[in-house]
Amino acid sequence: MAASKKKPSTKKPSTKASSRKPPSRVTRKTADKHLLYQASVQAPEIEVDFMVSTYRALRKKQPVSMREDFCGTALLCATWVKSDPKRRATGVDLDPSVLAWGTKHNIEPLGDAAARVRLLEQNVLQKSPGKFDVINAMNFSYWIFRTRKDMLSYFKAVFGALNSDGVFVCDAYGGWEAQEPMLEPRRVAGGFTYVWDQDKFCPVTHEIVNHIHFEFKDGTKWNKAFTYEWRFWTLPELRELLEEAGFSKVEVHWDVAPENDEEDYRAVKRAENQAGWLAYLVAAK
Repeated sequence: MAASKKKPSTKKPSTKASSRKPPSRVTRKTADKHLLYQASVQAPEIEVDFMVSTYRALRKKQPVSMREDFCGTALLCATWVKSDPKRRATGVDLDPSVLAWGTKHNIEPLGDAAARVRLLEQNVLQKSPGKFDVINAMNFSYWIFRTRKDMLSYFKAVFGALNSDGVFVCDAYGGWEAQEPMLEPRRVAGGFTYVWDQDKFCPVTHEIVNHIHFEFKDGTKWNKAFTYEWRFWTLPELRELLEEAGFSKVEVHWDVAPENDEEDYRAVKRAENQAGWLAYLVAAK
């Protein structure tokens, strides 16, 4: 799983809540952390729309096959196949328990469409069956790779798994507040508060430790429901590594919408820095 893209400050990384909400009056005793995560962090419909529109703009056709790396509960896989009866999805994750949860809660409820989803319990660096139109790594999950060598290996593995006209999509965040220790709470529909905890940042190594906590109306809390130990990567570093991996074109998509409008991500060459921002990297083979 990965960290939230939604933060309350202006132009902080943001994501609209999923339609899959936890039951009302949830407490620490009754909470399911995967449901809480999906409700407070993920926006699969928006991300599917972004991947499809970006692919169409580059390739002038509809994408069919998608691989979700670090898929967790595979909510994005489920949303992908629901978006079009021709679409197929593969999810890759190392954690068998979260894959089992996702199968039960997100894939099996698809009914017949579940046959178009394949979940693989393996490392994303391993070769997976087939080639894909789109591969994605969302919610900064690929920042688990902390060295240039390891990140380049991952990007090369992605490059090799794409079709000849395939596209890789991943996200990144930054801004001058992104490296500061802080707690940022946000109320979520469903009766709980999501807390993004930027715990540690090392300026020498760019190693970071972040947590997600949940707080409930009855006063109970779930501290460190999720913990992430990553390297904080910059956009120039990631672009250079993607190009070194073989991608012919790497775009940075930036939110160009006015302050209070809906998000509007467009390819840009330059942008003004902000306290917090979210960007998408789109790499074409």
